[in-house]
Amino acid sequence: MRAIFRAVKTGALPKWRLFAGMLGGSFVAIQTNIVPLIGVAVYSVASIAGQAVVSLLVDRIGITGGGPKTITMRRVGAAGVTVIAVFVSVIDRFDDRDFSIYAVLLALLAGAFVGVQRALNGQINEFAKESFATSLLNFIMGTLFLLFFLGGALLLSSGDSGFSLSPLPLGPWWIYTGGVIGVIYIAFTALIVQHLGVLIFTVLSVGGQLLGSLILDLFHPETSGGVGVALVTGIALTYLGVIVSGERRSSKA
Repeated sequence: MRAIFRAVKTGALPKWRLFAGMLGGSFVAIQTNIVPLIGVAVYSVASIAGQAVVSLLVDRIGITGGGPKTITMRRVGAAGVTVIAVFVSVIDRFDDRDFSIYAVLLALLAGAFVGVQRALNGQINEFAKESFATSLLNFIMGTLFLLFFLGGALLLSSGDSGFSLSPLPLGPWWIYTGGVIGVIYIAFTALIVQHLGVLIFTVLSVGGQLLGSLILDLFHPETSGGVGVALVTGIALTYLGVIVSGERRSSKA
């Protein structure tokens, strides 16, 4: 953490990049409000599409700390295949609910936030040299943002808007370990994007998410409905995207 603030003090790291965690907080805030409107399947496709497109741009700009990368047909193809893979994997989980195009656009925006956040974390970690320090900074900023967001919501609801806080759900202790997993995920992200770039990391992480879904479906078929052909096909397409994304070092600008 001292290394991060030393870099800010010398001007090597712009101050605004310390607020990367607020983008993660924004993603959480949008997700919890939009998923009930459009469903998990549509949200997954839209947010991954936002991540894929923005990943191309931030890699080209080179704000990950690993240097800029040219936008090639292979990289565009990998992003496209990844979005298609996510769509195929959740196609059997779409429902008939009506939803607004504005909600879908917000899901795209949430995915874009994540793409930028990963890039900024890569650059912060270049100075921190310790990915868990980058993760700590992210969660501090994200938590402060969400508290500010919650405070604003409570202030606006002081009238007759009907807004109120709900108690946390009851259940086994392990349902609250998601934050711990998030810390590890952000730490790994900050470390890996410096070397792979945001796009390749996005493709690989989507593959990991789909594999995780497959494992959950195998071990808990009573809650997921069992392993579907769509999910297996989506996983295969994702790793096709990994193959398509493979580039030589000469592709870097």
